[in-house]
Amino acid sequence: MIADGFERVHVELEWYDGPRFGLADVESEPHYFQACSYDRTDEPGEYVVWPASDAVAALEREQWALFVEWNARYEAGLTGPETHPGSGGMDARYDELDEALASWRREPSGARRLVGEMRFDDNDRYRVEGLDYWFRWRPSN
Repeated sequence: MIADGFERVHVELEWYDGPRFGLADVESEPHYFQACSYDRTDEPGEYVVWPASDAVAALEREQWALFVEWNARYEAGLTGPETHPGSGGMDARYDELDEALASWRREPSGARRLVGEMRFDDNDRYRVEGLDYWFRWRPSN
């Protein structure tokens, strides 16, 4: 993937017919990405991207790890969807991270528009180190 110019997606915050919001590397640095539209085509999508500091990215990855651990229990049939940590009140640390990250997750003025071409790898969908899809970024026309 890396040899073909694709960069890792670290965190998925929203998926609806494709990746809508999350944290991925852009030019080898962590950035938030947010889809500009809900296009259902297989064409690369346009995203607004803005940098996330290393400290913010570390908090996002910490919260992601909590989700991945929950999802493993869910997939194994050990817990139900009502215990999802994003539901609020299920995991105190997850809730703390949500609050701490809220302002960073809002698109700032000066965010860039890029086109993200997505490619899947052959690994598990949700992993602590990231997801099963990667992006190759190019300028938006």
